Amino acid sequence: MLDLALTGFVACFLLIGFRRPFLWVLCYLYVDIVSPQIISWGILSHLPISLMAFAAAFLGWLALDDKRDSRFTLRQGILAALLLYCGYTTWAAVYPAAAAEKWAWVWKALVFAIFLPFTLRTRLRIEAVALVMVLAASALIIDGGLKTAGGGGGYGTLRIFVENNTGLYEGSILSAVAISIIPIVLWLVKYGTVFPADWRVYLFAAALIFACSLIPVGTQARTGLVCLGVLCLFYLRTARHKVLIAGGMALAVMVAVPFLPQAFLARMGTIENHEADQSASTRLGVWKWTWGYVKEHPMGGGFVVNQSSRVEYDTVAKVTVDGSTEIRRTHVVEEGRAFHSSYFEMLGEQGFPGFGLWILLQLTGLVQMEQIRRRWKRRTGPDEAWVAPLAVALQLAQVVYLIGSLFVGIAFQPFILMLIGLQCGLWSYLKRIDVRQVQVPIRTSRPVVGMA
Repeated sequence: MLDLALTGFVACFLLIGFRRPFLWVLCYLYVDIVSPQIISWGILSHLPISLMAFAAAFLGWLALDDKRDSRFTLRQGILAALLLYCGYTTWAAVYPAAAAEKWAWVWKALVFAIFLPFTLRTRLRIEAVALVMVLAASALIIDGGLKTAGGGGGYGTLRIFVENNTGLYEGSILSAVAISIIPIVLWLVKYGTVFPADWRVYLFAAALIFACSLIPVGTQARTGLVCLGVLCLFYLRTARHKVLIAGGMALAVMVAVPFLPQAFLARMGTIENHEADQSASTRLGVWKWTWGYVKEHPMGGGFVVNQSSRVEYDTVAKVTVDGSTEIRRTHVVEEGRAFHSSYFEMLGEQGFPGFGLWILLQLTGLVQMEQIRRRWKRRTGPDEAWVAPLAVALQLAQVVYLIGSLFVGIAFQPFILMLIGLQCGLWSYLKRIDVRQVQVPIRTSRPVVGMA
């Protein structure tokens, strides 16, 4: 029954796209985020529905959509340059076969991020993309939140729908994404037009934000806890009642701590005592190895070059036996471990050129969203008041991602690239709006000739 329901939903999504081709874009967002082909064990699991939705979105826009307002932005150019450079490093990769496997989904995520802004010609389309991204991610988040609230979870053991550890189904990645969408949820509640605000919208949004906050607990991912703390601090930057909100946050933490699982508190304690944690020691060792590797190979080693890594370190732990405490050191040697950081992932795989392009892509996004916020924050008209808050929400989501990227290798995570595509689409749309507002008085000042 689950398989039939998923198949029917995706089929309906694709069919109604023939009436409204933009819906194929939304269908691809859903398919790429939720990955129903992973949940299914029947029809969908045997069909390349991600590629089908991708082709439908692109061909539908190419053949049926209005392209008069389409423009190529600076950040799309950076994405294109990064795409070409990743293609080169894949061709010259240290591990060609393994690199080709990662390239098979990276190129698609980059191409869609370049393509998405071309389709965002109206406010409704921009809102629809934000809404579908949130609702698609919430399918995983609500499932994880319910299981956490029921006493389930644990590091590497929280099962989201199926036994899978890729994409958003991986605990640390899901934790970072769950926290990053909270600002967008708040924006949709206040300014959304697809689902106008009423008690049902408020209730669902409150429950979803609570579920987002539970994901770091259920996955026991330290990344999520750090992201949540950073989001709270940055949210105060633009909040009106800073003292009241800060007090509420502190009270919520005090109330929540006694109810948190002891295993979660113990794992969060390793943030402070990282020398006793083998996972943290491995990350530091891999980061050191990556820096040494990129100094010798400045162009990078291609995807999954971390397979050649070798790290050695000592873990230090205090052990109390019969009232006496002793320090125990354990020598550990590991090979082929993951980068555990998007920054070192880019350095190791793409070298200094690829890392520079990726950082430039992130920094220009933060700057552009800040420029939009400052330019539109005093505009309070019914068709303008939504702009500055959306720019703030997208900026906060990106900041959370950049913080989470310090500890998780998600440089090419499709969800984040979709977020960047949404930023580019908002920037391009507002540029067109500004041009029209400048041109209108010029046109109306001239005499009208030939009107009948």
